[in-house]
Amino acid sequence: MPASQQKLPVTRLAATLSAALLLGGCAVGPDYLRPSFWFPEPAKENVAVARAEAPINPQWWTLFGDSALNNLEQQAVAANQDLQAAIARLEAAEAAAREAGADYLPALSLGASSGRSQASGTTFNGQKTGGQATYNNTRVAASLSYEIDLWGRVRRNNEAARAEALASRFGRDAVGLTLAGQVANEYLNLRGLDAQLAVTRDTLTSREKSLKIVNARLDAGSASALDQAQAAGALAAAQAQWNQLQRQRALSESQLALLTGQPGLKIAAADLDKLPLPPTPPAGLPSELLEARPDVRQSEEKLIAANARIGVAKAAYFPSISLTGLYGSESMALANLFSGGSTLWSAALGLSMPIFDAGRTGARVDQASAAQKEALANYRKTVQTAFKEVNDALVGLREYAGEETANQAQVTATRRALELSQTRYEAGYAGFSDVLDAQRTSNNAQLQYLTSRKNRLGAAVDLFKALGGGWQASGS
Repeated sequence: MPASQQKLPVTRLAATLSAALLLGGCAVGPDYLRPSFWFPEPAKENVAVARAEAPINPQWWTLFGDSALNNLEQQAVAANQDLQAAIARLEAAEAAAREAGADYLPALSLGASSGRSQASGTTFNGQKTGGQATYNNTRVAASLSYEIDLWGRVRRNNEAARAEALASRFGRDAVGLTLAGQVANEYLNLRGLDAQLAVTRDTLTSREKSLKIVNARLDAGSASALDQAQAAGALAAAQAQWNQLQRQRALSESQLALLTGQPGLKIAAADLDKLPLPPTPPAGLPSELLEARPDVRQSEEKLIAANARIGVAKAAYFPSISLTGLYGSESMALANLFSGGSTLWSAALGLSMPIFDAGRTGARVDQASAAQKEALANYRKTVQTAFKEVNDALVGLREYAGEETANQAQVTATRRALELSQTRYEAGYAGFSDVLDAQRTSNNAQLQYLTSRKNRLGAAVDLFKALGGGWQASGS
C-alpha cells in the first residue's frame, strides 16, 4: 500500500477529532454566582467584606515579640500531625484534580498480542474452507478513545475538582491558622501560670513570715493560739494553691508538646508582663479581612464544587458521544507484521442516548441540588460565624483592657492595705484576722490582674484568628 494511503486513516481521524472538539460549546447546569450577604451598619463600620488572596500577616504571632513563642509556632508547622494530615488531604485533592483534567485529552494506548489458534472443521466456516486450520496471529495496534464534551460534563467535573482542590488548600490553611491560635493561647496560658506561680511564691514567703511573727508573739504572750492556727491555715492554703498551679502548668506544657509534635518538651518560666500587646486595630478595619479567613474561602470553594456537580448530573440527560479509533498491523507471520498488506485501522463515532432509567438521572440531579443547598447554608453560616467571632474578639479586646486597668488599680490598693494591716498588727492596734483578710484580698487581686492580662492578650489572638491574620490601618 502506498505511504499516502497509509496516512489517510490518521488524517481522517485527526479531522474527525478536530470537528468533535469544535462541537463542545455549552455546559449544562447553573453557573456559579457568589451569594450576597446583608450586614448591619455597625458591622460595616468594623469589617467590610471583599475578596483577599492571602492574610495580611500570616505570621501574626511575631507581633508578640517573643522568641519562645516564635520557635513553638515553627515547630508546630513542622511536626503537628493534624497539619500533616491536612497536607496529605491537599495532595490527594490536587491529584484528583489532575485526574479530572486528563479527561480533556484523548486516551491513547498501545497493545500487542501473539497467539496460535486452531479453527474447527465442523462449523460452517470450517466446512467452507476445507476443514480444520491451525495458524499463528500477531497484532500490534494503537487505539484512541475520546469523549466529546458536547454538554459540558467534563468541564463541570473539572470545575468541581478544581474547587475541591482549592477547598483542601484552604482547609490546610484553616488547620494551620487554628493550630497557630491554639499554640499562642496555650503559650499565654503557660505564661499566665508562671506569673501566678511567682505571685504564689511571694504569698508563701509572706505567710511563712507571718507565721513566724505569730509564733514569736505567742511565745511572748501577746498572741493567741487562734492567731497561730489561722496563720498556719493560711500558709497551708497558699501551699495548696502552689501545688495546683504547678499541676496546671505541667498540663499546659504537655499540651504544647502535643501541639508542636515535641514529646517531652520543657519550657523555662518567663514573665507574662514582658509580653507586649500587639498593635491596636483601627476603628474601621480594612475591607480585605473577613474573606482572608481560610475557612470562609474553603466553604465557598465547596459551594462552587457542589454547584458544578449539578451540571455533571444533568449531563446524563443528554446523549453521550464518543470517538474511537485504531491503527496498527496484523499478520499470521511475524515477518510480515509490518508489510504493506498487514495494516489495519478503524474509526468510529458512537452515540449513547438515555431512553428510560426509572428516574435514576432525576434522582441524581435532585441529590446534587440538595448538596448545593447544604453547601450554600454552610457557606452562609461560616460567614456569619466569622462576623460573630470578629465582633466578639473586638469586644473582648476593648473590655479586657478596661478590666486590666481596674485590676491593676486594685492590686496597688490591696498591697497598700496589706502593708498597713501588718504594721497595725505588729504595733498591737489590730487583730491577726485583719492581716489574713488583707493577705487573701491582695493575693486574689494579683491573680485577677494576671487573668485579665492573659485574657487581653488572648483576645488579641482571637482577633488575629477571626481575621485570618494581622491587620493594617486603612490607606497604609
